[in-house]
Amino acid sequence: MPFKIIQPKTEDEFKAYFKLRWKLLRAPWNQPEGSESDEIEEQCFHLIAVDECGDIIGVARLQFNSKSEAQIRYMAVARSHERQGVGRELINALEKHAATTEHSMIVLDAREPAVGFYQKSGYQVLEKSYLLFDEIQHFRMSKML
Repeated sequence: MPFKIIQPKTEDEFKAYFKLRWKLLRAPWNQPEGSESDEIEEQCFHLIAVDECGDIIGVARLQFNSKSEAQIRYMAVARSHERQGVGRELINALEKHAATTEHSMIVLDAREPAVGFYQKSGYQVLEKSYLLFDEIQHFRMSKML
């Protein structure tokens, strides 16, 4: 596998993690740096996919909504590494962590183009959820672990 999935630990790793989150999930819609994070970051479980050169090519976060429900948020893979299993491995690692923390269900709000990707990993569409930046339709999805 030309990449590995790890938890960011150093200040530099977290800076690069948030930079990629902003670049992929906020910058294309002219959102300011800082809009890629929220007030509960320290309570969440973070993962990065790192290539053989040490560059971060994927990011994902798991937040804990209740004792049984975890939520995938801010997941993205660099375009240059799409369709290479990075997203699937991030999901597998998030699900494994959720199971070890005794969470039995994962929910997420997928951007419309990503719905099929999540369905291939066993997630089911529950309903149309919110419209981000007045143009990106999201769908609430879930999976029992």
